[in-house]
Amino acid sequence: MTEDAQIQKDETLKKLLEKEEKTGRKLTGVWHYIIAVMSVFMVCFYFYSAGIKPVAVQYNRGLYVLLTYVMVFLVYPFSKRSPTGRPSVFDIILALLSIFATGYWIKEFEALNYRIGSETKLDIYISILGLLLSLEVSRRVLGWAMTIMGFLAAAYCYFGPWMPGPFAHRQFSIERTAVHLFLTQDGVFGVMANVLVTYVILFIFFGAFLKKSGAGQFFLDFPMSIAGKTTGGPAKVACMASTFFGSISGSAIANTVSTGTFTIPLMKKAGFRPHVAGAIEPSASIVGMFMPPIMGAGGFLMAELTRTPYVEIMKMAVGPALLYFLSVFVMVHFEAKKHGIVGLKEDLPNWKEILRKEWYMSLPLIVIVVLMLLGFSPGLSAFWASITCIVISWFRPDTRMGIREIYEAMLEGARNTLVIGATVGVIGMIVGSIALTGVGLKFSDIIISLSQGNLTVAILLIGLASLVLGMGVPVTAAYLITAVLAVPALDKMGVNPIAAHMIVYWFSQDSNITPPVCVAAYAGAAIAGSDPWKTGWTCFKFAKFLYIGPFLFAYVPGILLQGSWHEIVMAYLSATIGTIAFGALTMGYLIRKTTIIEWIFFAVGTFLCYHPHLITDLTGIGLIGLVYLSQKYRERKERLASQAVKP
Repeated sequence: MTEDAQIQKDETLKKLLEKEEKTGRKLTGVWHYIIAVMSVFMVCFYFYSAGIKPVAVQYNRGLYVLLTYVMVFLVYPFSKRSPTGRPSVFDIILALLSIFATGYWIKEFEALNYRIGSETKLDIYISILGLLLSLEVSRRVLGWAMTIMGFLAAAYCYFGPWMPGPFAHRQFSIERTAVHLFLTQDGVFGVMANVLVTYVILFIFFGAFLKKSGAGQFFLDFPMSIAGKTTGGPAKVACMASTFFGSISGSAIANTVSTGTFTIPLMKKAGFRPHVAGAIEPSASIVGMFMPPIMGAGGFLMAELTRTPYVEIMKMAVGPALLYFLSVFVMVHFEAKKHGIVGLKEDLPNWKEILRKEWYMSLPLIVIVVLMLLGFSPGLSAFWASITCIVISWFRPDTRMGIREIYEAMLEGARNTLVIGATVGVIGMIVGSIALTGVGLKFSDIIISLSQGNLTVAILLIGLASLVLGMGVPVTAAYLITAVLAVPALDKMGVNPIAAHMIVYWFSQDSNITPPVCVAAYAGAAIAGSDPWKTGWTCFKFAKFLYIGPFLFAYVPGILLQGSWHEIVMAYLSATIGTIAFGALTMGYLIRKTTIIEWIFFAVGTFLCYHPHLITDLTGIGLIGLVYLSQKYRERKERLASQAVKP
């Protein structure tokens, strides 16, 4: 690749990253140190509250909103014409107003609870100011789509009487709406703020410490030593590495870029076509959003919304995540076999040797899992895992974290929270508006009416709604908004609450890999130098299990560990065989290219394996086994025939 082509590719990737996750300005001088002090304070305060002594609600939630808003106004410019190395006077004014508005909520927290329904004029003015600041924070970091949604949600509270039929409601005054959305715990300082400060930002801090400790290299070296030399080795390495990285990164596009810059060139070198190499990485990166211990922010939101301990969510999420991983892994294998792509030819260290030398780098993740299984809170687990990162960094001279490295990890961790933190206000406005107007229940009635009570149709409608919603908002926001609207409908149709949330959460990821948006796929295309549109559709092909999982959650209780142990075992046995068959069905290859008859057998066998009855499971397994034996027989027959004609 020429130097100009490489520069162009880097620029394309940079634009995609900035579109998904704006980086903001690089402050200099005194402003750099102001942000640094705020960042260090944020990390220390929330590590203290999680690991040493809990603090009161108003400080726990209020300080995060305050710090986030101030840092956003100082770091993210008003427009492209704003100063690059320092905030403008307008930015500083907005930052001071943020301190005033959020500081008022913190100071008046207890008094506000006593005067609900009889708020003062100052309460109302503060509320309106707080909502305007929340919209501007969202616009600067997330763009116009999310901001407009927040504004329309708030406006809906006032314009209810003029809405069409099922969406009409009695009017709420501007004063009542503003107070409800900002000062009460149903709005800006509600569920999203609580989940962020209790779980999410602590794991973002942990991710920054893990990266600084040098442990990330282990999650590339270990998969490379296991799968590098196998059929389609680099693609399998991408699947495994993305699973490790994704489980702690919380972002499909960040995962695609971090591991893809290494794995995609290797895949192309091994013989994968550019658009296929660019598609495999984002397809594999999605699994990290489902894989414990972190699951992005969605698992924590699910725990909060369902009032279920997060460790229970983790247990139920592992199996489906492994099924998704298996689906991409076998598709990669069949793609490689179909095109005769072998593994890497260079010498690679033995996996036992890697494990012997670098096993300790997995200790932070082990600490998180073990502590949560022992009943400790996720926040406390993240605190001790971050301490573990510092400890293991001292095992090697080149990775040791001193004061400077810890300081840099704090800066990176705090800055990484701003993107998801910018959603707190506008999501609070959306969720608060849904609660105030009761539109969630009406939306449920609409889904049930359109589906005519058919659960399959209802799930398809929810998937479509999630895809459309995901085109303009982050996946975590898409999950929360869709959950508030759609889960009641699934609940009315008899779906288990956890299963309903899992359905919505899986669907919330589809905009990452489904055209026309699929930003993660476009990032893979930028690295691979392939056509983005072609890469997006190829990514969709490899990630199709994303659309199978929600139906399994609805119809196969054993997948989410519901039922007796033998029902759970049978559910996973048949689902595993069905997933392998689904991969062969999708790629048109098992031992050899499938014929039309074999493809039909695979289709029927896959469906029966996913169907929750013992007879259908056994029938499906039998059909798949029949195709396997048939292909094995034909392969052996042709091999013997070719040997017979040789002199």
